[in-house]
Amino acid sequence: MSQDRWVDQGKLYLGVLFLQVGYAINGVIVKSALNKGLNPCTFSVYRNIAAVVVFGPFAYFFERNMRPKMRLSVFLKIMLLAQLEPVMDQILYYTGMKYTTATFAIAMCNIIPALTFFMAWIFRLEKVNIKKRHSQAKIIGTLVTVGGAMIMTLVNGVPIPLPWTHISRVHPPVAPVALSYEDHRNMIKGAIMITIGCFFWAGFFILQAVTLKSYPAQLSLTSLICMMGALQGTVTTLVIERARRDIWSINWDAKLFATLYSGIVRSGASYYVSGLIMKIKGPFFVTAFNPFGMVMVVIMSSFTLGEQINVGRIVGAIIIVIGLYLIIWGKSKDPGLPDSRSNEVEMIDEETSPDKNQESDVVAGVIKEDRHVESPV
Repeated sequence: MSQDRWVDQGKLYLGVLFLQVGYAINGVIVKSALNKGLNPCTFSVYRNIAAVVVFGPFAYFFERNMRPKMRLSVFLKIMLLAQLEPVMDQILYYTGMKYTTATFAIAMCNIIPALTFFMAWIFRLEKVNIKKRHSQAKIIGTLVTVGGAMIMTLVNGVPIPLPWTHISRVHPPVAPVALSYEDHRNMIKGAIMITIGCFFWAGFFILQAVTLKSYPAQLSLTSLICMMGALQGTVTTLVIERARRDIWSINWDAKLFATLYSGIVRSGASYYVSGLIMKIKGPFFVTAFNPFGMVMVVIMSSFTLGEQINVGRIVGAIIIVIGLYLIIWGKSKDPGLPDSRSNEVEMIDEETSPDKNQESDVVAGVIKEDRHVESPV
C-alpha cells in the first residue's frame, strides 16, 4: 500500500474517531442541560439554527461553483432527511435521555451499527456475500461490538482502584434504592423513545448516502438539512408544546452552551464529516464505530467525574476492540467503492459528453474533407 493510500485511510479513521468523541461529549453536556430544564423540542430547533449560521456561509462561498441544480427529487430527499434526524430522532432521543441517563442513551445507540448494516444490505449500499470471509467478518464484528457494548452497560464486576477515581473506603457503598413505579415507567418510556430514535437515525445515514450520489456538495447538503430541520422542528414544537412561550427563552447558561456545541459539532460537523466518509466507505463504516463511544464515555467519566472503572467495562471494551478489528479487516477486503473524486470525474464526463461528441463529429468531418480533396490526385 502506497504512502498516499495510508494517509487517506488514516484520515478516514481519524474522522470516525472525531465523530465518536463528539458524540460522547455531546451526550454528557446535553444530559446536564436537560437536568437543568432544557426542552428537547426547542433544543432541536435552536441546535439546527446554530448549525446553519455557522456552516451556511461556508457552503455558499466554497461550493457556489460546484453546487448541483436543485431537483424536486433531491429536495424531497432533503425534506425527509430533515424529518428523520434533526426532528424525529433528536426529539425522541433527547426526550428519552431526559427520562433515563446519558450512559443508558449512549448504550442504546449501539444498536445503530446493526440497523445500518442490515438497511445498507437491503438497499445494496453494503456488499455482502455470506460465502466470503470478509463478509462473515463484518457480520460477526457487528454482533461482537454490540455485545461488548451491552457487557459494558449491564455487567459490573470488581471495581479497579485507580488514583484519580473515588475511593470506596472513604464512602462505603450504599445499598441501591428500589425504583418507584413512576421511575420504572419513565425508564421504559425513555428506552422506547431512544430505540425508535435509533431507527430514524439509521435511516438517516442510509438516505444521506443515497442523496450524496445525486447531490455531492456536502457543505450545502448539511446546511440545507439543518435549515429544513429547523423549520420542520419549529412546526413540530408548536404542535407538541402549543402555547408554552417560556420554553423558547434563551439565557447565558449551560443550556445555551449545550445548544451551540451540539449544533456546531453534533449536527453541522458530524453531518459533513460522515458524508465525506460514507462517500468512500459507505454508511455502515460510519456507524460501525458507535460502540467505541461507550469506551470514550467510560474514560472521560473516570478522569473528569472520578467514576470507578470495573472489570465488566474493561472486558466489554476489549470485546469492542476485537469486533472493530473484524469490521475493519472485512471492510479492507471489500471491492473498491467509488470515492468522491471518481464520482466527480464521472459527473464531469457526463456533463461534457455532448461537447466530446460534437468535437468527434467535427474531427470526422475534417477527415472526410481531406480525403475528398486528395481523391482526384
